[in-house]
Amino acid sequence: MRASLFITCYNDTLFPETGRAVVRLLERLGVELDFLPAQTCCGQMHANTGFRAEAFSQAKRFVELYRDEECVVIPSSSCVAMIRDQYSGLFEELGNEELRTHFAALLPRVFELSEFLTDKLGVEDVGAYFPHRVTYHASCHGLRGLHVGDRPFRLLGKVRGLELVSLANLECCCGFGGTFSVKNAEVSTAMLDAKLTDVLATDAEYCTALDNSCLMHLGGALHRQKKSLQTIHLAGILASTAEHPHRATA
Repeated sequence: MRASLFITCYNDTLFPETGRAVVRLLERLGVELDFLPAQTCCGQMHANTGFRAEAFSQAKRFVELYRDEECVVIPSSSCVAMIRDQYSGLFEELGNEELRTHFAALLPRVFELSEFLTDKLGVEDVGAYFPHRVTYHASCHGLRGLHVGDRPFRLLGKVRGLELVSLANLECCCGFGGTFSVKNAEVSTAMLDAKLTDVLATDAEYCTALDNSCLMHLGGALHRQKKSLQTIHLAGILASTAEHPHRATA
């Protein structure tokens, strides 16, 4: 099977190790990966702050780039939710019926990483080894937008050596929300404090999620509080093996 990796601008800029982990993981599973260097941003930040024309240009670019790809894999539930929830409306709003048609044909081939593994490849045991105590944070877009359900738990449950610890108040937001954390800093911080209380109560070594945006928000607070608990994208755990284990950051 061939698939094209849309790494997202956020990962490309701040968390390149996530993209490398996705490549290691999927190539280990026999997927032939393409990477289109012309890719940029899904347009979510622009759409959510009212810059509709700029968001449209990013959506148009995405469809034109990937319209002929067999599958598109995206390690971010936030970006996949943007594509599924807002692209068709953008194309309709700006009157481009041709793009709407091409997008409708492409959409069933766009997958968040855990969806791609469980639904498209039909695997849950990816041969991973991660001998650590881990808790999982359900980001809002994955939980409410994509309804990924138990897919991440099924994947984590098959990781050798991993002890999965339940997180209380799983349905609660971490408070990041992109520009929400800037525009509503006090509310965002209060939500973050509540989430951190639950995360730290697990005594986990790592907190994982489908979105590095949430993990950056959590990880920044953990760093400021000088906590030993680290954050890691789900791809980093699934890419880790006994032969090539994940290396903790200093």
